[in-house]
Amino acid sequence: MKNIFKKALLFLLPLGIFTACGTNNSKSNSALAEGAAEKVYVKPGDHDEFYAFVSGGFSGQLAVYGLPSGRLFKVIPVFSQDAEKAYGYNEETKPMLNTSFGFVPWDDAHHPDISQTAGELDGRFLFINGNNTPRIAKIDLTTFETTEILEIPNSAGNHSSSFVTENTEYVVAGTRFSVPIPQKDMPIKDYKGNFKGSLSFISVDPKDGAMDIKFQIIMPGFNYDLSHPGRGDSHGWFFFTTYNTEEASTLLEVNASQNDKDFIAAINWKKVEAFVNGGGGKKMATNYAHNVYSDETHSATSTMRKEVTVVDPRDIPGAVYLLPTPKSPHGCDVDPSGEYIVGNGKLSSNLTVHSFSKMIKAIEAKNFDGDAYGIPILNFEAINAGTVQQAGLGPLHTEFDGEGNAYTTFFISSEVVKWKLKTWEVIDRKPTYYSVGHLMIPGGNSRKPFGKYALAMNKITKDRYLPTGPEVTQSAQLFDISGDKMELLLDFPTIGEPHYAAGIPANLIAPKSKKFYALEDNKHPYAVKSEADTRVERKGNDVHIYMTTIRSHFAPDNIEGIKVGDKVYFHVTNLEQDYDVPHGISMIGANTSELLIMPGQTETFTWEPKKVGVWPFYCTDFCSALHQEMQGYVRVSPSGSNTKLSWSLGEDIE
Repeated sequence: MKNIFKKALLFLLPLGIFTACGTNNSKSNSALAEGAAEKVYVKPGDHDEFYAFVSGGFSGQLAVYGLPSGRLFKVIPVFSQDAEKAYGYNEETKPMLNTSFGFVPWDDAHHPDISQTAGELDGRFLFINGNNTPRIAKIDLTTFETTEILEIPNSAGNHSSSFVTENTEYVVAGTRFSVPIPQKDMPIKDYKGNFKGSLSFISVDPKDGAMDIKFQIIMPGFNYDLSHPGRGDSHGWFFFTTYNTEEASTLLEVNASQNDKDFIAAINWKKVEAFVNGGGGKKMATNYAHNVYSDETHSATSTMRKEVTVVDPRDIPGAVYLLPTPKSPHGCDVDPSGEYIVGNGKLSSNLTVHSFSKMIKAIEAKNFDGDAYGIPILNFEAINAGTVQQAGLGPLHTEFDGEGNAYTTFFISSEVVKWKLKTWEVIDRKPTYYSVGHLMIPGGNSRKPFGKYALAMNKITKDRYLPTGPEVTQSAQLFDISGDKMELLLDFPTIGEPHYAAGIPANLIAPKSKKFYALEDNKHPYAVKSEADTRVERKGNDVHIYMTTIRSHFAPDNIEGIKVGDKVYFHVTNLEQDYDVPHGISMIGANTSELLIMPGQTETFTWEPKKVGVWPFYCTDFCSALHQEMQGYVRVSPSGSNTKLSWSLGEDIE
């Protein structure tokens, strides 16, 4: 380890990019902050220019921030239960977290991507991957709610996901860990040649965004790390980085770092699509969940799918090629023109840039250097557009500003480096604090970047914030990239571990944001649309309370005749038809979360009373000056008692 550190230090010192993680650079920070504060200040009542959707990593959620202010607006529950919004706790959203492994209320959320039309962000949907139990989720950007989650079979470590083609024809989901396909009991030592990767192409309905697995390409047993779509002339292709082309199964930090070059897999998805549309591929029996939330019923359903179409690339000549790329590449990034494919080799100090047009010429000329499991390997020199020499240490991810510049993060040297496409020269570099991973430029993953800001997502903060024990907040840093030189403007803490982000101008989303749910459109099976329709019904030991909320009372607010051993369903409809007036409800002893019910919406929670007595419930969301008065009682009698089921509002129960 000492030798590795010495080599890193010797590399960094001549470049002037070594930063001491334990040093608080207060002097330079204060000088920097003088002009920067004005650029990030959004005065009270004004709105931010951009939305930034930042993945929550191991929180399983997605956070929404404003740029340039860095203010946190919302945490969108995706793969993990969320008590604030009752996501995964209420009866309506529990099905969203169903999988073939059962109810899985957590995942590792990494890479958000926004839907596109003609290669430009359209602000309709956002897609994000679950890495641990392979899933892709869709978020409706009119409601900022997760409306669909599709489990991905034949996959493990769903990392090179989720990225969309330039008309949102497909969202991709590439496996990180190769596994036996189909799964079976076999010795791990027999990995090589027997384990496989899968690249899933998920079709997206242009009308409502509904997802479906169109096909899966079964690939050699490499690790498929990250991916990006082609655009412009390269539209119709998708590019995936690979590592562990050694096909090692143990001590990968050594055994998967032997080859000087790994690959970027280039997939001609239009050719595969035509093959499948013509009846090609095989149906494979499998089992995976498809979970859909309806804004009409305010409820989710979960359906188990039983088969998927798989294709072998050897059956489709010209569909898949391998581009040699040094060394253990992580990021795989395509510039706005679609011509340049940047492979960021984690163990290389150089950045390798491939040319799409050269790739096509090499394919036509059959300029191959052998094959891997029948997939042609293109000649490196024939496809190489250029190399950014000695740019830094530990390159990870590259984004683009639309002005011919690229920006790459370097994890080990903790910096963002700006360089020029075509000339491959480094223009600028700025330190990050510390150990930066992904970088995001709003629209930087599209044909039309909005090259005003770059957001760096850092893994370590050490001395940047007040200490909070052994675990310190993770963070993002905002850079102004509108000039020739980058300027650090802002640090702000983030939830979870920020992996990647998607940014978009606010004016593409805000005007379409839903204000409330129209009560007349509420098709929830237990909705009640007026206080006159509220009631309590018993069906054996199940009791259904049809309840409404409005400022500042519940209807009914007193209920008797509930017994120990009953299962009580509170079906609560928020009658408000005013913007930003949710109501909450919580019941003492309920083994779940509160409900937080938006105007016009219906939600359900269950309560199983264990004790005789009179037990209160109340509104958990401060909704009016009389919020404290918004409460009610449930009388619980012994099991087998003859207490009459009754309810009231504003009068005594007889």
